[in-house]
Amino acid sequence: MLRKIFNALVILPLAILFVVFAVANRHVVTLSFDPFNSSDPGLGVTLPLFVVIIAVAIFGVIAGGIATWFGQRHWRRAARQYEAEARHARAELADLRERSLAASRATENQVPVRGSSPGLTPSYPAIGRDKRGAAL
Repeated sequence: MLRKIFNALVILPLAILFVVFAVANRHVVTLSFDPFNSSDPGLGVTLPLFVVIIAVAIFGVIAGGIATWFGQRHWRRAARQYEAEARHARAELADLRERSLAASRATENQVPVRGSSPGLTPSYPAIGRDKRGAAL
């Protein structure tokens, strides 16, 4: 739906403008690549004016895109480094969580010492006491 609206509002007027521009500038021009003999160039091309203008515009857009891409290489390199650091940190976090979970399971599976309550330090049975726990 959004694409149809975009086509109707942007692409369609640009296409109409392009056709009007091409009809208005259909004169034939000679594009010379010979700087010494411009009246009778040895290296030249004869094209309609709108083709020359549109080709130059396309070349300018491509050249600008390449220049921008090379200008942003520092930011792309930094983004790759930060992504690698984030992957390393996520892996380390997962390893620490796994170790913590394994340690908590290990403490849950231990048999409590007689006379101790959970969460407190275990009390060890005294040696030399009778059946009722009195000291001998």
